[in-house]
Amino acid sequence: MIASILIIIGSMLVIWRASDGFEAASQYLGRNLSDGVRGATINAIGSSMPELFTTFIGLVALKNTDGFAFGVGTTAGSAIFNAMIIPAVVILAVIGKRLTNGVTLSRKVILRDGLSLIGVELILIFLLSGNTLSWWHGLILMLSYGAYLVIVFSSMNQEDNEENTKEDEGNTDETAKPSDQNIFFSLLKLDLEDVFLRKGTNFTNSWKLLIFSMVTIGIACAGLVSACEKLALGMGIAPFFVAVILASAATSVPDTIISVRDAFDGEYDDAVANALGSNIFDVCFALGFPLFMYALIYGDITMNSQTISHIAELRGMLLLLTIATFLLFLLNRKLRVIHGITLILFYAVFILYVSGRAYNHSWTDPIASFFHQLFL
Repeated sequence: MIASILIIIGSMLVIWRASDGFEAASQYLGRNLSDGVRGATINAIGSSMPELFTTFIGLVALKNTDGFAFGVGTTAGSAIFNAMIIPAVVILAVIGKRLTNGVTLSRKVILRDGLSLIGVELILIFLLSGNTLSWWHGLILMLSYGAYLVIVFSSMNQEDNEENTKEDEGNTDETAKPSDQNIFFSLLKLDLEDVFLRKGTNFTNSWKLLIFSMVTIGIACAGLVSACEKLALGMGIAPFFVAVILASAATSVPDTIISVRDAFDGEYDDAVANALGSNIFDVCFALGFPLFMYALIYGDITMNSQTISHIAELRGMLLLLTIATFLLFLLNRKLRVIHGITLILFYAVFILYVSGRAYNHSWTDPIASFFHQLFL
């Protein structure tokens, strides 16, 4: 168990370091996108690569249908982490550093991403209502993400496009950043920005950095999946529960780092749009693509009754907590410390419930029964 925990921590650190390189690349590649759009697209997609790799490795590479349950646990748990913890950390961090006395978010961003997230979660609930999953379930989820992207880019008005383009004219290749550090030691420390951008920041170098960062994250996720399965075996619980709590938190490291740094730069809309946009990517693509590929290659997935029960409960928690967070954002002009603490308490209740279900504590039975009646 100790070895598994150390591997999980190591995987988390690798994901964290690789996310620094990803952020540098996404900042450059998304420089022409307006407020809230970069966070909802480039940042959200790249920082959600861990969830995609985790589901893909668990389901397609291992040819294990239980891996899909692990993927659902990781992506749904990550979505709840993103919706609760990331905004809470953003609020408490910027107020704690006295950068502002309250975080104000664009109503347009909240309505666009919040309603889109609730919509795709309802689609997910409908698609996972049976015990058999086919390739077309995955296709519908991926098409749902395509529809979301159309909405996001449609929200960029012409004035935003002209302003961002004007600011970037003549700035296609930034000055090289001198480094006395040996490239080998940069790789050893996973200082990927120093490796790929030391000769200058341009389109080609940024894409190389982006791709290498994602590959590094993917390798870390392979170790994460293996360690979580071994840890679950040692604890005597289903891997699903370890995925919901530990794997989801580990794969949410890039989202958290990017959102906090955006917030420190005063880009609050991007900070929250990254968290919500990551959730939409997780639900639609991180689940949809592996499901689509697996079903095409190996055939339909048939889930057992226990897996169906666990997934129903998780879907219910995800939807209710998303609606609660959406209303908290929508009904408050400024998000203050009390709102950040409230979000953390929401997440603590979620963790307490999942832990109770993992060991079949009787106090969780009425809550589980409630979700079964609604979503089974």
